[in-house]
Amino acid sequence: MRRSNRPIAERFNHLLTVMSSQRFLKMQGIGNEVPFFIFSFKPSDTFEMKQLEANLLTHLSLKGVRVLKIDLYDLSIEMLKERGIWEQVLEIEPTVEKSQLLELFEGVLDPKDNLVPAIAAKMAEQPYDILLVTGIGEVYPYIRTHNLLENLQSTAKNAPTVFFFPGSYTPSLEKGFMLNLFDLPSGNNYYRAFDIEHFEV
Repeated sequence: MRRSNRPIAERFNHLLTVMSSQRFLKMQGIGNEVPFFIFSFKPSDTFEMKQLEANLLTHLSLKGVRVLKIDLYDLSIEMLKERGIWEQVLEIEPTVEKSQLLELFEGVLDPKDNLVPAIAAKMAEQPYDILLVTGIGEVYPYIRTHNLLENLQSTAKNAPTVFFFPGSYTPSLEKGFMLNLFDLPSGNNYYRAFDIEHFEV
């Protein structure tokens, strides 16, 4: 499993060092690859990650690094409200199967047609140095990480994008790197993202 066993608090300093470094901000050392970076963490550390996230944003701001944070959960609710179906979702959610909700969300939250354009709109609203994507665990199974990354790569290419991922990013000789949400085995792979903990500054 490709993830540091160090406590989240100990990993904070490395993450801050990397994300505030000129080499990272200028996307050096990654060749012609998409500037996507995975920071994986144990699902049980989700609450602690929220605290780390807040501290990280504060420290980066003090260093003059502008971060655009996209919380997929918040963005999804915003999109559902814009479509006028949020109240409907709240009303039917307790009584319907997840498969029915998935069918309802497939169109509204489709990565290619709607989600990535919504993210692009947020990107156009303000200047930033880093795009930070959070809320990945909260939107599963309605948004799949590998689908998002595949569709986002043509849009988020002018600045580093960091994904806070509750699970593991596992190397595989046969399939590249595997994104295993919640540390569960997955048949989905995404090999064009870097493990940010192995990025040297």
